[in-house]
Parts: sequence; structure tokens; C-alpha cells
Amino acid sequence: MASQPTTSTRLTGGVVAAAVLVLLAGLLGTVPATAAPGAPAPAGAAVQAAKAARTGNPATPGSFTGYGFDQCVAPTQSAMNAWLTSSPFWAVGIYISGDSRACRDQPNLTPTWVSTQLANGWRLLPITLGPQASCTTRDRYQKQVRIDPKPAGGYAAALAQGRAEADKAVATATALGIVPGSTLFYDLEGDFSASNTDCRESALTFVSGWVTRLHELGYLAGYYSSAGTGIKMLDDAAVLRPGTFAMPDHLWVARWSGTPNRINESRTTYLRDTSWSNHQRVHQYRGGHNETHGGVTINIDSNWLDLGTGSVARTAKTFCGGVPVDYPVYSALRVGATGDQVRAAQCLLRQKKKYAGEITGTYDAATAAATSAYRTKIGLPARGSMSKAVWTSILARGNHPLMKYGATGHAVRRLQRALNAADRAGLAVSGVYEATTTAAVRRYQADNRLPSTGVVTDAMWAELRKGNR
Repeated sequence: MASQPTTSTRLTGGVVAAAVLVLLAGLLGTVPATAAPGAPAPAGAAVQAAKAARTGNPATPGSFTGYGFDQCVAPTQSAMNAWLTSSPFWAVGIYISGDSRACRDQPNLTPTWVSTQLANGWRLLPITLGPQASCTTRDRYQKQVRIDPKPAGGYAAALAQGRAEADKAVATATALGIVPGSTLFYDLEGDFSASNTDCRESALTFVSGWVTRLHELGYLAGYYSSAGTGIKMLDDAAVLRPGTFAMPDHLWVARWSGTPNRINESRTTYLRDTSWSNHQRVHQYRGGHNETHGGVTINIDSNWLDLGTGSVARTAKTFCGGVPVDYPVYSALRVGATGDQVRAAQCLLRQKKKYAGEITGTYDAATAAATSAYRTKIGLPARGSMSKAVWTSILARGNHPLMKYGATGHAVRRLQRALNAADRAGLAVSGVYEATTTAAVRRYQADNRLPSTGVVTDAMWAELRKGNR
């Protein structure tokens, strides 16, 4: 993985006090499972969680299908702003805890940084890199605390280590404003051999402890590793020994194929098609490399996310009691025209308070007058014809959020309609911003001398609202 933060919070051991458990239960709406005797618990974690919840931060990463990156040190706010408006990425991996992180200093990673990114639509992937496999071959990890391989008590020491890492991760997450319901990922690097029994079983038990403790504290559990080692080890255990270990909710699979997708399981042997198949995967498809967006260069790993329900749009709005307004191509209209697109034009003009007549489907003098009034409003010559420019403008009118791959909702539908009017894009008006919408946005930006980023900013909305094609 790209690299790693510090803010490592060391906590005293002990069973969570009853009053703290009650507070946490009230926050999460559940009764947390009782901690194992002597298990460490985050001091004041419930209080911190309550404070974090009051910030209004959403659980992260939530439901999303799209691009993400991870980098050793959380980028500066100016870098995040530049990449927000110019890169395809809308998710970022951040190292929040773990004593094995390479980047222990995280000068930018603060509660304000977290809340700002979440408010800007970024999905955060919080990562912990603590004890690694006992048989790791990486020199740096061999000099650090590793997962205890002793089999005594069913690898009880490894289980306790996994729970302790979850405690520390939750304490740091809540202090940063990463609220319950979010997914916290454990990074188990793949520099080990799963054929070593004690090494493998202790690692699986450690992960099981991580998962169960996070669930007790109201967080989802994520797990990152290399495809051929840590992922295969986990998948084999899940399928061949079901119920033996607690399994994470989400997998983050490192397989540097260069292709940003869900992973073509039919060509692999490490992860079965049915495993973590319900929007539960992140695919790290490219390792460390430099990318420049908005004039800012960052060394990153690239990822493809498909989590939660994926990017799914809400039910479409209805117009004027059910008048269809979605078309792959919008025709120029003038007096005498008839049909469904005339009804759509009358409906839209009524919404813009330019037309007060009945929706008849006949382009009459009143419809032409309303069109002329709208044309005047947007700076076009006062004519009665519904041109492509008028269609583009009136379909784009409304709020103008920043959007990119993975966005969903009514504004995406407005964008798709406006692009169909502007350049015959032939987009399905789905409300989901995906590859074909991205390509159409890039074409429109190039045609209108805007940076061809695939990101819809205020500047692009302004061109659409003016009717520019």
C-alpha cells in the first residue's frame, strides 16, 4: 500500500465501565457485545464518538462506485481542493493508526481536515497498519512488534492484539470525527507465507479479533492485503472453514492489473466470484506513481471502489403530472410542431414561470412567446423557436453541485439531459454519473474551451445554463 500516519493513541487496558457502555449503546442504537475479560477498551471512546456524531459527519465511505487514491501522508487542503475539481478521484485512503506505519507524522490530518473532505463529497478509507504477520519477510516489520504466533489458547495472544488494534483505531477515528458506521481497514502486508501454519492461523485470528471488536464498537471492519497472499488466505478460510473466524465486511484487494474494475475473478485463483461480491470490494489496481491534477502532483496508489449499495440514484422526479422530459436527442421546435417533446417544452417553460397555458403538445403562439421570453432571459435573440441552445439551457437550470464519476441524483439527470440536448450524447438519463457521462462531459468541456477533466464545476454549469453547445 502507498504508505502511512501517526496520532497513535495509547490507551489503558480494562473492561469498559458500564456507564460508558450505556452511552455508546445510546449513540449506536444497539447494545454492544460485552468485551472479553481483560480486553482493552478505548478510554472515553463513547464520549468521543458522541462528540464526533454531533459534527454531522456522515459515515464513510458509505455507498459509492468510483475512483479513489491512497498516499502516505494525508495531502494538504490546497492539494485536496485542486484534486477535487480536476481529478477523477473522490475517495482517499488515510493512515490513522498503527505502530508499523512508515509515515508517522501527519501534519494535515485533523478533525477539520476530515470534516472538510467529507463536506466536499470525498469518501475516506481510514487505515491501520499495526503488527504484521509473524513470518513477514520485510526487514522493517521484522524489527517491530509482530502478530504473536503462539498457538496457546487458540492463538489467544493474537486475538488480543487484533482487539487492541481495533480499540486504538476507534479512539483515533472518533477523535478525528470518523463516526460509527464507518469502515476502518486493517493493512496486513503480503510479505509472508500462508503455508506456515502458526503464521497463517495467528494472522487469521488477529483479523478475527479486529473484526469482532470493531463490530462491538459500532464500526464496519475492512481488510487490505495482497491478492496472492493475505486475500487468498482469508478467502480460503471463509470458504473452506466457514464460521471459524470472524470475517471483515469489506475487502481491499491489492492486485496491480492496471485496470480499474471490480476484478475479473474468472481469471484469478485467489478470490472466488461469490466472495465479498455484494458491493464489498476495493481494488487497488495500480501501485505507487505520480499523478498531476490541477497543477498538483501527488505520489499515489490508484483504487476502484464498489461499496455499500454502489452508486445508485434515487427515484426520478416527475414533471407536470407525468410529462416525459428524458430524450436521447432534443428536436428544434417552432410554431406548428406537435408531439411529446412539445409537451416537455411547455412543461419546462411552465416551471420557469414563462408559460401559463395548458400542456397541449401543440407548439402555438403562446408557447412561442414563452420561449422568446426565456431566450431573452439567457441572452439569446428574442425568437419563438425552441432551439438546441434553449433546450440545453432550460434542462440544465437548477442547483449546480460539483459532480464527477460516482455522483448520483437529480442534478446528474439534469446534466445528462442537457448534454443530450447540447451534443446528441445519447446518454441514458439514469441519475448515475458513470463512464459514458464522463466521456460526454469531457467532450463538452473540450468544445467549450474548458479543462477536459470530466469533473463538472461551476464553470461548466454556467456554460450549459447559457445554452452553449
